[in-house]
Amino acid sequence: MIRIAIDCMGGDHGLPVTIPAALNFRDHHPDVHLLLVGLQDQIEAQLASARSALGRDRLEIVAATEVVAMDDPVEVALRRKKDSSMRVAATLVKDGRADACISAGNTGAWMAISRYVLKTLDGIDRPAISTALPNQKGGVTYMLDLGANVDCTAQHLLQFAIMGTAMVAAIEQRQKPTVGLLNIGEEVIKGNDIVKQAAELLRASPLNFTGNVEGNDIYTGVVDVVVCDGFVGNVVLKASEGLAKMLGSFIKEEFKRSPLTLLMGAVAKPVLGRFRNRVDHRRYNGAALLGLRGVVIKSHGSADAYAFECALKRARGAVANDMLSLTTQVVAQINQSLQTPAESTLTRVDAGANAQSSHGDRQ
Repeated sequence: MIRIAIDCMGGDHGLPVTIPAALNFRDHHPDVHLLLVGLQDQIEAQLASARSALGRDRLEIVAATEVVAMDDPVEVALRRKKDSSMRVAATLVKDGRADACISAGNTGAWMAISRYVLKTLDGIDRPAISTALPNQKGGVTYMLDLGANVDCTAQHLLQFAIMGTAMVAAIEQRQKPTVGLLNIGEEVIKGNDIVKQAAELLRASPLNFTGNVEGNDIYTGVVDVVVCDGFVGNVVLKASEGLAKMLGSFIKEEFKRSPLTLLMGAVAKPVLGRFRNRVDHRRYNGAALLGLRGVVIKSHGSADAYAFECALKRARGAVANDMLSLTTQVVAQINQSLQTPAESTLTRVDAGANAQSSHGDRQ
């Protein structure tokens, strides 16, 4: 049974989104047990008004007396609200009562609390937010950081690359995932000082670094992992979501221009439906906070019930694929390789990826 702790109070909408999403997710996944964390009276009331085929089966309410608001400063969330739904959800993972935790709340607070409660892996200074984005090859490209770290050093970007490589090796069972550094050009001379320094560190590392990539390369699938600081990553992510919404709106407007175009739209409805599904950013909701000693998932604050359920699926998938254990192994192997350059570092990374692939086959 996969146990997932849910911060039910977080996000722009809170309980009207998290509870229906949790119930629908539970109804379709018989291998999950959900711990609903938050203000008990409000959760009980929301459950009472919801209809579910399985009633209260595989649900457990874990009471918290405080809620971290979307505009709360990190210091308030971390030091003053010690019994918040966020803090309790992360503590459930630390104590072994949950295999993963998820929140749609304040990103800065969620990262700070998760880092404080669960601690980072050896060799990792800061957690990074990563998610999978669709690409033109029919697969996904993993990108990080997406907003956890606005100001980064070159060393931080190297660590993001290590975590991204470990994640792809663990989830996709892919040997030597390719890594690209997001820049304003492919040339070595492009970029600011931090990006140039990060490129030098990446070239000297055992990672499969292919060089700089530009914004359009994110969706072509030329690399498995795209690395950038959190400021750039968050802007790219939000711009991409906005573009997808705009394109969908434009197509809808064009088919409504006349009776003829309405008829054409009716004929093309199956194709349009598949297109809408492919570009629906809600399907890709749910980003992992990498580098922590626990599985932590961040949902968009504005997520609706469908999007939040997709984030829950990512939490379940991370646990089912043993992402934490495998990622921890690969991070340790790569960091050890960086400390012992005389060894055949690429062989060590390959060995780790092969071991993970075997593990995935056994599953």
